[in-house]
Amino acid sequence: MHPYTVFKTLLFRPVIRLLWRPWIEGVENVPSSGPVILVSNHVSWGDTLVTPAMLPRQMTFPAKAEIFDARGKGPAAKLVAWFLRTVGIQPMDRSGGRASVGSLEAVNEHLRRTGLVLGIYPEGTRSPDGRLYKGKTGVARLVLSGEAPVLPVGLVSSEIHRGPLGVPMMHRPGIRIGRPLDFSEYRGTTPSREVLRWVTDEIMAAIQELTGQEYVDVYASSVKTGALSEADLADKVLARPGLGTTKPPVPVAAGAGADGA
Repeated sequence: MHPYTVFKTLLFRPVIRLLWRPWIEGVENVPSSGPVILVSNHVSWGDTLVTPAMLPRQMTFPAKAEIFDARGKGPAAKLVAWFLRTVGIQPMDRSGGRASVGSLEAVNEHLRRTGLVLGIYPEGTRSPDGRLYKGKTGVARLVLSGEAPVLPVGLVSSEIHRGPLGVPMMHRPGIRIGRPLDFSEYRGTTPSREVLRWVTDEIMAAIQELTGQEYVDVYASSVKTGALSEADLADKVLARPGLGTTKPPVPVAAGAGADGA
């Protein structure tokens, strides 16, 4: 039995069901086999526990590469690094540039090879206030460079609060899994910035439909640094991601004639 299954079946799922009483909708939208990408909002650290605990299939998440390097660190850091490797979590370089692109390619190759369900948080970090923030286009690069179905996921009521004896608690968190999103017409070509932004915004809009969150058109990371005031954020609230933009033209595949033949 895979260590992932052992931890999930004997520890995480029973404890999470007992303490948090989560629910899930739309499991029928998840293919029973083969690679799948789940794109989700991110409210608390508990999201990364409750989703795989409730999903019937094995999941993996890309995590910051530096977490896996426990050299010179304490026992807790070494334990975390060991656990992540043991359950199959993928390291991901978030430094930007070619390193991040190469890391995305490695994650996609792992997805193709293993046929697992990959969870991605397009916002790149947890929401600082429960609202939905602008998605980073790395998720679009990942989606367009592979063939895996893309399913939007909306997590609701997944905020963490302290319960009795300081135990982390959620109040009946919910997982809503939507129908697959189709971006196949943009695959097989080098996507432009316009295509990457449009695909990302469509992903975020699908997530918003499932959660009902207010959308703020700035990156959550810029809010966490304190660079923006509440007044600044109020000016960036939109009814939906990508509001006012239009679908970009579909690139013509190399070698295609004028009639597309």
